[in-house]
Amino acid sequence: MKRSKNLLFLLFLFAGQLHAQELEKEAPAGFDQARDGISHGEIQTITYNSKTVGNDRKATVYTPPGFSENEKYPVLYLLHGIGGDEKEWLNGGHPEVILDNLYADGKLEPMIVVMPNGRAMKDDSAGGNIMAPEKVQAFATFEQDLLNDLIPFIEKEFPVLTDRENRAIAGLSMGGGQSLNFGLGNLDKFAWVGGFSSAPNTKEPQVLVPDPEKAKDMLKLLWISCGDADGLLRFSSRTHEYLAENDVPHIYYLETGGHDFKVWKNGLYMFCQLLFKPVDESKFDQYSPLDITAAK
Repeated sequence: MKRSKNLLFLLFLFAGQLHAQELEKEAPAGFDQARDGISHGEIQTITYNSKTVGNDRKATVYTPPGFSENEKYPVLYLLHGIGGDEKEWLNGGHPEVILDNLYADGKLEPMIVVMPNGRAMKDDSAGGNIMAPEKVQAFATFEQDLLNDLIPFIEKEFPVLTDRENRAIAGLSMGGGQSLNFGLGNLDKFAWVGGFSSAPNTKEPQVLVPDPEKAKDMLKLLWISCGDADGLLRFSSRTHEYLAENDVPHIYYLETGGHDFKVWKNGLYMFCQLLFKPVDESKFDQYSPLDITAAK
C-alpha cells in the first residue's frame, strides 16, 4: 500500500513537471474578453509638444492595475498601422482588456504602455489618402519625434525606468516596420523589439542588423510574427532568414491568419508576457504554432 502511494506521488510529481515545462504557443479562448471581478488598468490621453513636428501631439497611455506614483515602471511603446492613429489599438485590439487579463493571471510584469500617433506631421489624422508620399514619410519622421520628444515627455511625466533594458517597442503592420527600424537602429535605446506583420517600410535585413554581433550582445528579445496567409509575409520571413543565417537569437512566430487584428492581438498576448523578465533563448524556436520552414 505504501509503495502504491509512493508511486502515485511520483507520477503526480512527474505530471506536474511536464505541465510546468509546457510552453504556451497561442492565446487561449477568451483572452481578449473583459472579465468581471478583476482589477483593471487605466487609459488616458496625453498631449506632448513635438519640436520635431512643430506642434502638440497626442498619445494614449495605459497604466497597469495597482499603478502607483511611488514605483517606477518599464515602458512598452506600441505602434499602429498605416491607416490608424493613437486610438487604433484601443478600437481594434483592446490591449487594455488583454493586459488586464494577463495581470489577473499573474503572467505579466507591471509596465506602462504608450500608444502614440506614428504619423509625425502637423495634420496627423488618418483621413484622406493614407498612402500619400508625405504621410508615408511621416512614419519615418516619427523616429525623431519618438526619441527626442515623446520618450523624454513620458520620462518626465510618469514614474518610469529610463535605461534601455526597461524600454520596449513593438507594433503592427506599418508600426511593425517602424518598431524593427527604430528599435534595431537604436539599440542604445531599446532592448526589446517586436514586429507584428511588419509592412514594406521594414528596412532590408542587412540594413536593420548591420552588426549581428552587436545585436546578439544588446538585445534582450527580438520578436517577429506574422500570419501564414498574410500577403506581407515575405518581409517577416526575409528578416528571419537573415537573422538565422547570422545566428542572432530571435523568435519567429508564424501563425494561422492574415493581416488583421486576430493575428496582432495574439502577437501582443504572446510578446508582452516575455518582456522585462529573464528569457530562455534555448526555447525561442519552440514558440511558433506552425512550421516556420513551410512558408517563404
